[in-house]
Amino acid sequence: MKISRRIENLKPYLFVEINKKIAEKKARGEEIISFAIGDPDIPTPPRIIEKLCEAAHDPANHRYPESEGLPELGQAIAAWYQRRFGVTLDPAKEVLPLIGSKEGIGHIALCFIDPGDIALVPDPAYPVYAIGTQLAGGRPYYLSLRAEHGFLPSLEGIRNDILAKTKLLWINYPNNPTGAVAELDFFNRVVEFARQHNILVCHDGPYSEVAFDGYQPVSLMQAEGAREIGVEFHSLSKSYNMTGWRIGMVVGNAAAVGALRTLKSNLDSGIPQAIQYMAIEALSGPQDAISEHNNTYQRRRDLIVEVLNNIGLEVAPPRASLYVWAKVPEGYNSVDFTADLLDQVGVAVTPGVGYGRSGEGYVRLSLTIPDAALVKGLSRLSGWRNTRRLTPKR
Repeated sequence: MKISRRIENLKPYLFVEINKKIAEKKARGEEIISFAIGDPDIPTPPRIIEKLCEAAHDPANHRYPESEGLPELGQAIAAWYQRRFGVTLDPAKEVLPLIGSKEGIGHIALCFIDPGDIALVPDPAYPVYAIGTQLAGGRPYYLSLRAEHGFLPSLEGIRNDILAKTKLLWINYPNNPTGAVAELDFFNRVVEFARQHNILVCHDGPYSEVAFDGYQPVSLMQAEGAREIGVEFHSLSKSYNMTGWRIGMVVGNAAAVGALRTLKSNLDSGIPQAIQYMAIEALSGPQDAISEHNNTYQRRRDLIVEVLNNIGLEVAPPRASLYVWAKVPEGYNSVDFTADLLDQVGVAVTPGVGYGRSGEGYVRLSLTIPDAALVKGLSRLSGWRNTRRLTPKR
């Protein structure tokens, strides 16, 4: 048996390795407080669960769903975009439900990337942008995200030979892992750049509803001409704490959405219909749970930022997303610092270099940690100074 090169060349998914190390310590009886993974700890709102239970009792929802989703769900997604962003979408052509946004993000490269083609990928970034490109036989070309530029990619200076082979541009705001945000003027520049070079923009926007201090993130779809050259992936996972139900969507350019619809019709049998009905309820019903969740996340953000600054990490409060992006103390790299926290105080964070070379020197902490564990974890972090190595690795 010979495994394909595309699989042999893939690195293990970042969180698999982190979970393995945590599991090893737990097996030895050690208690680990984890800030590592962004999986909301707050339950799905009860009204959404009730809709699921109601739909689950209907025998019509026990059969194969259509891969493109219920028409009512497409309409609910389009109506939500209209209310939230003032964007009008054709539910039949410009909206496609997904089995979680990760599924669509991983598959869209198969619709546009041929062997030898290039996708422009931010660095650091959610790993699936590059992985999907590689699985399609393409090559990621990395755009470094730097603090001095607000963690926005520079689109100037990309060589013409690179642009000639580029089919996709990935962007993601509010950003994972940095927590950075982008405004409409940035999206307008991206649209103009993509139009000039005949590139499809893929915007990953699942954190648009997780925002603090009164800030409201914008959508790529609000930029002039965005539907001509771009699509936006979104998810109910972070907005409604529905990570376990696996439902999201892609909206935008009709040809791109149609290509992904064709691919999906050959690969999957769609989202279970009972889950689609709970998504309709989430998008169409009262939205007050979002602000309630954000109040919790903002309180956690403030506590985490205060402790990190007190122990010598450089960090600013993010305006959105579920993450705090912190610069490690002088003398450490991101992996050494992560290992030191795990070994010395039993706290797990994510090393920034796991998201790309430009993530070196940072760690990411998630806000999705229950309050009791948060208090204990912050207490341990506060005591880290007393355990700090006299001569950290360089």
